[in-house]
Amino acid sequence: MDQKKDIGHLRKSYDKYSLGDELKSANPHQLFVEWFDDAKDHPAIEEANAMSIVTIGVDQFPKARVVLLKAYSEEGFIFYTNYNSDKGKSILSHPKVGLSFFWPQLERQVIIRGIAEKVDPSVSDAYFYSRPLGSQLGAIASAQSSIVASSEVLEQELALLNKKHKDTPPKRPDHWGGFLVRPMTIEFWQGRPNRMHDRIEFTQLPSKKWEGKRLSP
Repeated sequence: MDQKKDIGHLRKSYDKYSLGDELKSANPHQLFVEWFDDAKDHPAIEEANAMSIVTIGVDQFPKARVVLLKAYSEEGFIFYTNYNSDKGKSILSHPKVGLSFFWPQLERQVIIRGIAEKVDPSVSDAYFYSRPLGSQLGAIASAQSSIVASSEVLEQELALLNKKHKDTPPKRPDHWGGFLVRPMTIEFWQGRPNRMHDRIEFTQLPSKKWEGKRLSP
């Protein structure tokens, strides 16, 4: 019989920073830039651009996984994937997605809800050809999310591609490219003592302006 493992004693007090009400009038895109730069420059944070993305699958179940943010602007947040993967198929069927960044060393989260869409092929081309050759070939070799007999099958496919493209560069496959997530809400979460966390959420209005409000922790 399985024994219950009680980990209720695991807890941490957050007390590094706070968010004042004046932030409700801030530009959320600029605030994200400031927070991201803080995380990127922090010596203990190895991948500030690691973010969770939650999608609704074709089976109607939510699924979260970590991907890497590769570009951001006032338009939104861009990452790359195989469009035929579970993630890609989910987004193409249900474009409403959630993104979240967690930087524990700063006791901060950014939580985003938005609509995902494919980027222009020229944007995917530019990023694909900027990647190391091994990463390009890996994207071609892997039919992401499909069942594979063994890791040796993938290694053999990669070896064949290395041989094939020894002197000729590969072409970006049509099924691999970027998604742009256009944010509808952006929440900035700052850990505080006694679980009285600061939460400032911005919602984009029909006018395209952003409205900020404080949420109860």
